Amino acid sequence: MAKDYRNPFMDFDVTKFMDPTKFMDMSRMMADFKVPGVDMEGILATQRKNIEALTTANQLAVEGLQAVMRRQAEIMRQTMEEASSTMSDMMAAGTPEDKVNKQAELIKAQFEKAIANMKELAEMVAKANNEAAEVLSSRVSASIEEMKTTISKSMPKR
Repeated sequence: MAKDYRNPFMDFDVTKFMDPTKFMDMSRMMADFKVPGVDMEGILATQRKNIEALTTANQLAVEGLQAVMRRQAEIMRQTMEEASSTMSDMMAAGTPEDKVNKQAELIKAQFEKAIANMKELAEMVAKANNEAAEVLSSRVSASIEEMKTTISKSMPKR
C-alpha cells in the first residue's frame, strides 16, 4: 500500500516539493504549494524581479571592477613609460646639485600623481558601488510595495 505524503493542513504533495528535478524551477515547484487566498504568482513575480535586480547589480559591480582594473593597467603602463624616461633624464650630465633638485622635483611630481591616481580609482569604485546599491535599494522598496499589495489582495474583505 502506497503511503500518502500529503500534508493534511495544506493541499500539496511534499514529495513533489522535494523533487530535485523541480528544485531549480521555482514556479513549477510553487505551483504545487497552494495556500488558499495567497497569490503565489504575485509572490513569484516579485521574487523574479528581485533576482533580476540582483543580477543587474552584480553586473554593474563586475563592470565597475573591470573599469578599475583597466585603469590600473593603464596607470601601470604610464608609470613604466615615465620611469624609463625619468631614468634617462637622471643619467644626463649635470652638476650634483642639479641632479638632486631634479630628483626632488620628480619625486614630488610622482607623489602628487600617485595621490591623484588613487583618488580617481577610489571614485571609480565608489561610483560602481553606488550604482549597484541604487539598483538594489530601489528594488527593495518596490518589492516591499509589491508584497504589501499581494498580501492586501489575499486578506479577506471585511
